[in-house]
Amino acid sequence: MIRGNLHTAFPIGDASRVGEVRRHAATLAYDCGLDDVEAGRLALVVTELATNLLRHARNGRLLLSARPARSEVEVIAIDEGPGIPDIDRCMGDGFSTGGTPGTGLGAVRRLAEHFDLHSSVPGGTVVVARIRAAGAPQSPMAHAQVGAISLAAPGEQVCGDGWSVVLEGREVAIMVADGLGHGPDAAEASQAALDIFAEDPLAGPRELLGRTHARLRSTRGAAVMLVHADAATGSVRSAGAGNVVGRLVSGTSDRTILTQNGTAGVTIRTPEEVRNDWPPHALLVVCSDGIETRWRPEILAPVLGRDPTLAAAVLVRDHCRGRDDATVAVVRRAH
Repeated sequence: MIRGNLHTAFPIGDASRVGEVRRHAATLAYDCGLDDVEAGRLALVVTELATNLLRHARNGRLLLSARPARSEVEVIAIDEGPGIPDIDRCMGDGFSTGGTPGTGLGAVRRLAEHFDLHSSVPGGTVVVARIRAAGAPQSPMAHAQVGAISLAAPGEQVCGDGWSVVLEGREVAIMVADGLGHGPDAAEASQAALDIFAEDPLAGPRELLGRTHARLRSTRGAAVMLVHADAATGSVRSAGAGNVVGRLVSGTSDRTILTQNGTAGVTIRTPEEVRNDWPPHALLVVCSDGIETRWRPEILAPVLGRDPTLAAAVLVRDHCRGRDDATVAVVRRAH
């Protein structure tokens, strides 16, 4: 089971933020069991990406997340332009962001166990880098890949959203829960929903929604979407209540997966289940209402075959409302 981890966002507006994010990275390195050498590599990655944002980007942010179960730290760099016109040159040795201890994005790629990048001119750039501890358990082979970003509302220390994904053979089960409002009470509601999901994640979405509704009666309630996808048959079953929305996006199709009205734990109609096809190259995207719903599917076309976290980062960059908890979970069928 992949349990959703909160990302901490650091707007890189001045040089002092570089040191701040590096100190936070050191804490995450300790939490994830990285040794001194691995923590040093993480510090270089964070410094290089943050300095790059400070010197060359508009509205740059670093998002950091600890993944203790995987013994790794994820670093995501997001900016709103001007974009990189020559990615190959930027990735080459000797191309530095200017006065940094590394040698540009090429150094980040070498230092990280996983690295991926997407850039458009003038739209901007997103970078995903992960540093893992030596001897960390390898992820089992799966027929799908998962990427997600979850951000707390401005001023909050906890996120009222929650997400979880289970990969079992060719089956994928997903829950995204958005507790009403934000803050600790919203987080309690979404966590209660995730606890129900964890008990039997491969149960049918309709059945799980009914169980979730009953369990959340002692909380303030949550908007919930449950998805059960099968990569073997190319089918998707879903059920949900409230304003969590799904999309199936490929280069040729775009289908919205809606939930029924209501709030789990408060009031919902008899749960209904919806079936859709899952085209081989389509991304399955589930968003809480912290992400605008009217985004053009074309913005994800360049990253359809890439790390799904890139797609999540593009949606956060271009369509995060910025006043509520926001979560994007993206699943890509492996080829």
